Amino acid sequence: MTTQTSTSYSSASSWQRKAIFSVAFLMATTSVGPGFLTQTAVFTNLYQMDMAFPVFASMFITFGIVMNLWRIVGVSGLRIQDIANKVAPGMGYLVGILLALGAVAFNFGNVSGAALGLNVLTGVDTTWGALFTGVVGCLLFVVHNASKRMDQMARYLGLFMIVLIAYVAMTSLPPMGETLTAAVMPSDFSTLLLPTLTIVGGAVGGYYTGAQRLVDIGLQGKENIPSIKQAAWAGISIAVIIRILLFFAVLGVISTGAVLDSANPAADAFRQGAGTVGYFIFGLVLFVASITSVVGNSYMAISLIKTLFPAVARREKAWCVGFIMVTSLGTVTMNMPIFLLMLAGLVNSIILPVVLAMVLAATRRKDIVGDYQHPMALTAIGIAIVLVMTFASYSNIAGFISKFVG
Repeated sequence: MTTQTSTSYSSASSWQRKAIFSVAFLMATTSVGPGFLTQTAVFTNLYQMDMAFPVFASMFITFGIVMNLWRIVGVSGLRIQDIANKVAPGMGYLVGILLALGAVAFNFGNVSGAALGLNVLTGVDTTWGALFTGVVGCLLFVVHNASKRMDQMARYLGLFMIVLIAYVAMTSLPPMGETLTAAVMPSDFSTLLLPTLTIVGGAVGGYYTGAQRLVDIGLQGKENIPSIKQAAWAGISIAVIIRILLFFAVLGVISTGAVLDSANPAADAFRQGAGTVGYFIFGLVLFVASITSVVGNSYMAISLIKTLFPAVARREKAWCVGFIMVTSLGTVTMNMPIFLLMLAGLVNSIILPVVLAMVLAATRRKDIVGDYQHPMALTAIGIAIVLVMTFASYSNIAGFISKFVG
């Protein structure tokens, strides 16, 4: 009897460890996709050393968002749109559809990123690269046990991404003393709100994906709070490591006096930082970041509407495949990936306070979280993020238009 109990406990622990790291890597790799790569490079090119502050500040904002969002989704066992519907009937439809539409914009950029990565690696035309990416993404959902394949891909490719970006960062480190100073005392705080909230918006899709995944894999309920916290901490840590290394890689190049090509600043940073090898590494990083984001983003988009529309829930896999096909074909006919990625980051930063406000409101609803008591410190941090991002929306829109629309 003791042996059976021990074996059962070991099996449960093994399942939880796998679940924790699967969700953490899925969140991190989906949040650090081509959108985040592009946004970081574009803004570092614009703000240079001062970009250290948005990168530093985004770490704390990420903590506040993920710890609040994941706890409530995990404890309730409800997806984001279902929580919103319980808090304010009908709000779930608005939130789910808005976030799904934002995912469409991001997937155009994700497919474009994968196509560009393939172009760097093989020289194949980006049109064929986009179509190939669509086929690979669809196959990952068609194969048996697609969700397990998605989790495995996120774990292995996430580690691969960290190693590649770290290599380039180490070859072109920026002046560390000045960078650390700029992280807390930039030369001009007033100009840094747009880049701070846009890179948060650019990564937030990964936070939603991780939260939705908690429900699907059964990591939910008050009794699983320790595991949910571990998953959140692991996801935040992995995303932050990639974020800092990428910033160091780009800033290291710019600090030498180099000016990045505005057509593809991230690729140019890797090329100037580590030559031909660096450019090849960029191709690998971009393809890895993009293909994981294509799959994760598609899963997230459909998960946001499947409980709202029964027809979607009945054929979830087919809808995921359709989503990838439509966005892949759309990418072939459009040629504005950088603008779309920057715009998607802005739009998500505007939607985010609505989502977070719904989640915080849910902490007071026993029909959603039962007798669970949400930590007051996390509530305070969440409210601060909602207020700051809400009041910043107007200036962010104006700043975005002046810098990227003209």
